[in-house]
Amino acid sequence: MTTTDLNLTKHEAEKRFVRKRLIAFGIPAVVALYLTYIFFAFDLAGLAQRANLDNAVTLASDSWSHKVHVTRDNRTGQITYAVEGERKGRYPKGTRPAWVTGDDILTIDLGAGHRVRYLPDNRTAVEIPGFPLIEVQAKGRSLTTNLPDDLPDWISASDRRVGITTPQGRITLTGARTEVFNYFPGWELFWFTLDSPYHGHGLATILFGDRLDPTRGNVAGALSDWWNNAMWRHKDVAWAIGETILMAFLGTMGAAIIALPLAFLAARRFSPLLLIRAATRRVFDFVRGVDALIWTVVLARAFGPGPLTGALAILITDTGTFGKIFSEALENVDQKQIEGVSSTGAKPLQRYRFGVIPQVVPVLLAQILYFLESNTRSATIIGAITGGGIGLMLTQAIQTQKDWEEVAYYIVLIVAMVMFMDWFSGWLRGKLIGRNG
Repeated sequence: MTTTDLNLTKHEAEKRFVRKRLIAFGIPAVVALYLTYIFFAFDLAGLAQRANLDNAVTLASDSWSHKVHVTRDNRTGQITYAVEGERKGRYPKGTRPAWVTGDDILTIDLGAGHRVRYLPDNRTAVEIPGFPLIEVQAKGRSLTTNLPDDLPDWISASDRRVGITTPQGRITLTGARTEVFNYFPGWELFWFTLDSPYHGHGLATILFGDRLDPTRGNVAGALSDWWNNAMWRHKDVAWAIGETILMAFLGTMGAAIIALPLAFLAARRFSPLLLIRAATRRVFDFVRGVDALIWTVVLARAFGPGPLTGALAILITDTGTFGKIFSEALENVDQKQIEGVSSTGAKPLQRYRFGVIPQVVPVLLAQILYFLESNTRSATIIGAITGGGIGLMLTQAIQTQKDWEEVAYYIVLIVAMVMFMDWFSGWLRGKLIGRNG
């Protein structure tokens, strides 16, 4: 090797070392620059300042507990007691919680020394340990209070509204009404509403005790009251879960049925004409390039809301996805098996049926079952837009901004539904393809 060759080799090696050093420093620099851009573009500093952990704590507690509302209408003086403030959750006439006492002066004992008294003339007194007695009076739309100017964080006050948040409960006072929220753990009235004769009775009493409703047997009556629970709507929830699964099933299977014959037109081995292949592939690109949510909005304008609209949106999107997957699987089939079928004198359709389809069935079924599982989740979101399935009920519960225990209930059901579909698709895959899912 000459000196010139050595110099060239050395120069080339130095260039490569320089390139590697640039890459080693350049990639982290680009990542850091990108993260800096994200920090300012998404205003992460402002987001951290606007975050309210108290609201997060309240939401979290609402998801596993329930509130009993004691409400006074300041215009009529009427007192109502209701779980979650719902009309369907009102205590029957003549009954009230044990922690509410008195008649002319109503005393609400929230525990740990926290008490609220509803006094005549729309006056309210609030006792909180370690804080002076709070007195509020409603006059028309305005409130007059004895609160000092320097208020703690757990009190918000104006001449129209006073809000007091304590570990024992919350009090909200306006000109129209005074309301106390007392928290308790658990999902109250999940099994039976207050007007059911089975409310407050255990399983042993229902199964083995005396008849609680003279017109019905205990088991039949309890199942009927639970199924028709007006607050938790178990019958409507079961129907909504069925609609969600049906949307996913119809959309996925319909897309597979349409995509399979079209995939032959897009596969080079089975469609020699370039124009047909290109046109079919562009159709696949178009329908899968538009997200299912966009198709949902378009179809809802065309056909109106409903579960069928959601199924069509899934069908259109998955037709493009399945078409691409199926056509690629068809291009990779073993030609020898096709030739073996052809040697028996089989016609073209018979060659496809016995020489091609058996080779691609495992891939096709695996993909179809995976998308069925995935579309079960997608159907939840699509249902919130099209007005069908459990997604609609979840959206409605979120929009009320008060029934967060129902939100938690629906989320648990959605997770359970997805887990079931995951298990079912794996089991079915093992049965059809011959391997465990």
